[in-house]
Amino acid sequence: MNLASPGAAPERPGDGPGGEFEKSTREREELLLGSHAVRSYPADRAEPEADSKWRTPFQRDRDRIVHSKSFRRLMHKTQVFIAPEGDHYRTRLTHTLEATGIARTVARALKLNEDLTEAIGLAHDLGHPPFGHIGEQALDEASKAHGGPGFKHNVHSLRVVDVLEREGRGLNLNQPVREGILKHTGPEKSASLEGQIVRLVDRVAYINHDIDDALRAGILRQEDLPADEIEMLGPTGASRIDSLVKDIVRQSTDADEIMQSEHMGMAMLRLRKFMFDNVYLGGEARKDHDRVHGVIRALFEHYLQRIDELPPLDPEADSIQRVTDLLAGMTDRYCIADYTAIYVPEGSRF
Repeated sequence: MNLASPGAAPERPGDGPGGEFEKSTREREELLLGSHAVRSYPADRAEPEADSKWRTPFQRDRDRIVHSKSFRRLMHKTQVFIAPEGDHYRTRLTHTLEATGIARTVARALKLNEDLTEAIGLAHDLGHPPFGHIGEQALDEASKAHGGPGFKHNVHSLRVVDVLEREGRGLNLNQPVREGILKHTGPEKSASLEGQIVRLVDRVAYINHDIDDALRAGILRQEDLPADEIEMLGPTGASRIDSLVKDIVRQSTDADEIMQSEHMGMAMLRLRKFMFDNVYLGGEARKDHDRVHGVIRALFEHYLQRIDELPPLDPEADSIQRVTDLLAGMTDRYCIADYTAIYVPEGSRF
């Protein structure tokens, strides 16, 4: 995925009606932000736009993300539990809001750009498919089985904002936001400290919130949690997040990267491995593994044979990519309903 802004001339300071607001924002940022913080001006979009009179370029990106269809669909996408019936389980949307709030706290403490951090945080999971970790794995395998490139949600999140939103026109976000979305997971860290905050805080948030949900669902008991890590980080989700955030701020103050202390970072990684082994890919998840893979595989093949029925959001995309776009955009309940309508005999829908 190309992260450059081909042919884009950055919007010039003072252009358009936002000149005075831009001037005051620049002055305020020089007073309040640290030397490593990304400044809000000049904007850096693939398609140059006149600046807003009242909002920075990153604030405009945030608003475009929040008002997008893909953001609203996060409400009905699995975080851990597939189509949960309980009112108190996290969804991709609640995870996104919780992670973004924590990330803004860290950014403010480190004198970094909160608006950039917020925009990256709100968009980082827009490309997640239905059914959580299992759904991502299933869509990856379905794509590769038909000769496609596979599927990674961070790459698809960037595709959503670049290409698929606004009926194929994309959101025309600023380059630091796009780069932070792509690199919130995967082998490369973001060049911006704001993007690095989202990358690390994403894990802080989902590990601890998912523990809460697993305890609530009865999948885990308090005594099942690894004792050494819980003793070090804290007995509750809130206390563990507080411990980890304080450590990140202490280690990253005046540094040129976002860091954790070795002992806290290793404790978090061990807790993450525990969650993958026992919850994300554990016994309860394995009960749904074959069914989720079967649903995704069947729908992939169904739509690949009916490619002309798909909305042409990206005319340049091949058939495999278009089917991938369709399935990745589905919510849990829409995917289940679509599969039922296609494959389940009417008399069996009881």
